[in-house]
Amino acid sequence: MLVLGLESSCDETGVALVEVGSGNGPAASGTSVPASSRLLAHTLHSQIALHRAYGGVVPELASRDHIRRVVPLLREALARSGKALAEVDAVAYTQGPGLAGALLVGCAFAEALATALGKPVVPVHHLEGHLLSPLLSADAPTFPFVALLVSGGHTQLMRVDGVGRYTLLGETLDDAAGEAFDKTAKLLGLPYPGGPALARLAEDGRPDQVALPRPMLHSDDLNFSFAGLKTAVLTRVRDMGGEHGELDDAQRADLARGFQDAIVEVLVKKSLKALKQTGLNRLVVAGGVGANRQLRAMLDEAARRRRLRVHYPELEFCTDNGAMIALAGALRLAADAGAARPAGTFAVRPRWPLAELMSPAD
Repeated sequence: MLVLGLESSCDETGVALVEVGSGNGPAASGTSVPASSRLLAHTLHSQIALHRAYGGVVPELASRDHIRRVVPLLREALARSGKALAEVDAVAYTQGPGLAGALLVGCAFAEALATALGKPVVPVHHLEGHLLSPLLSADAPTFPFVALLVSGGHTQLMRVDGVGRYTLLGETLDDAAGEAFDKTAKLLGLPYPGGPALARLAEDGRPDQVALPRPMLHSDDLNFSFAGLKTAVLTRVRDMGGEHGELDDAQRADLARGFQDAIVEVLVKKSLKALKQTGLNRLVVAGGVGANRQLRAMLDEAARRRRLRVHYPELEFCTDNGAMIALAGALRLAADAGAARPAGTFAVRPRWPLAELMSPAD
């Protein structure tokens, strides 16, 4: 089965082709995950340069750029894969959540293309794409596992027993980790995109120089809260005389390091607590913050000490991409043929709770 995937939820345009085999393979545990899934090609265009002048994503500009990019990216993906458009069996696309206008571009293109080809479409939840993206890795995880999903405005811990079989263990009560990174980066005067810029700056900072709170670190549940951490950084900036930009480079680096240390410690300890509560020994990390080098280093060290396994998507699949959408669509189809529907009518879901997809095992 050959599935074409389209991603256009925010500021990346992604197109990919995934080929999925048949039968139950090593990834399966009480679910019909195919024995093999192979990424044939993926193409991606990032709009970072387009939005940098505005300090953030401008929705109208994002939508217009998706329109310009999607056809050339599709042609490039087909050329790289060696496949013809007529060979595509289904078209998967991001239905939500995301920016309404940006989602409409991918949705309309997918529906029109599938109509022309006489093929079905598979609407995909953006976060499910991230959640399953580590299955594209050479070191793909097996079910069941605990997933730490840290993508944009979402920080969640879930038990994953198979495709579509998710149990929410904990989530953020306010700002997500990615949001806290971006907002703190603005406080420190860092350019867009703020999260990666802050992580790079933190590498120059000294540990234990700036003490910041670890919100909900010792709570009885697996929930998160990072809004107060951002406020604590603002207070420290003012205490250090930096409200009007007086901080020097060393102070900014130390603040960035202190902030990142706090975020990473909370994420790591909550993840380990989730593994202990579920009795599982396999953790999957997905989403943009999953590319953070300090987070990976601390999780890897904890896994080594406790004899756990940690899986990550390749760095190119941590941020938004078409490959994860193609894979999620293909796995949904393999598990349930009813996941596809005839093309021609469409709607996007800018707000789409992942909880609606959850169907935990009995």
